[in-house]
Amino acid sequence: MRAVVTRVSRASVEIEGKINGQIGTGFLVLLGVGPNDTEETAVKLAEKICNLRVFEDENGKMNRNLEQAGGSLLVVSQFTLYADTSSRRPGFSGAAKPDVAIPLYERFMTHCRERGFDVQHGEFGADMKVDSLNDGPVTILFDTEA
Repeated sequence: MRAVVTRVSRASVEIEGKINGQIGTGFLVLLGVGPNDTEETAVKLAEKICNLRVFEDENGKMNRNLEQAGGSLLVVSQFTLYADTSSRRPGFSGAAKPDVAIPLYERFMTHCRERGFDVQHGEFGADMKVDSLNDGPVTILFDTEA
């Protein structure tokens, strides 16, 4: 799995002119699923992201995790994270097909909810408009294959 995680002050996703999900402080997670990913991969990545210590503590140091910051997650499916950029026109055959990707995208979100987090989301395969106010900016790339 690949994820681009941005610390945000706020973020939202709109589908067909309607807000589908929105959060205040937390993480905007652009999540891509690869063909070799498993349920175990989804849970491990969710744990890493939920425990990521990038929120400032009382001394201004990035030392607090999502729970300590009282944050939420906005998760948006992003098959383009598996783009083959070897030519001018990217190819996306490296991303998992929907029958594999959707259950793992859902499992990732379910695990975050099981940890007690508010998880908002987009809609897999939809044309989405994502809006965010980056905080920092702090943006971290995760790749479970690396």
